[in-house]
Amino acid sequence: MSKDKQTSKSVFLFGKKNYLFMFIGIAFIAIGFIMMSGGGSDDPAVFNEAMYNFQRIRLAPTLVIIGLAIEIYAILLNPSK
Repeated sequence: MSKDKQTSKSVFLFGKKNYLFMFIGIAFIAIGFIMMSGGGSDDPAVFNEAMYNFQRIRLAPTLVIIGLAIEIYAILLNPSK
């Protein structure tokens, strides 16, 4: 074997802290989309007002936007600090 060969070590693009924040951001986004789902009526002739409640109109989109902000922060976070 030659001494010139270098052992290849896999290096991650981000640090552990970055990935932690990325998973937290993904969780926020997933919870927001889950909260937005549903609200329909079983009978197409009947309109369901639950579609316009606080959870689907205000809270869920806010969670998605917070999740996206956390993702941006995770990408820009310097892991060496």
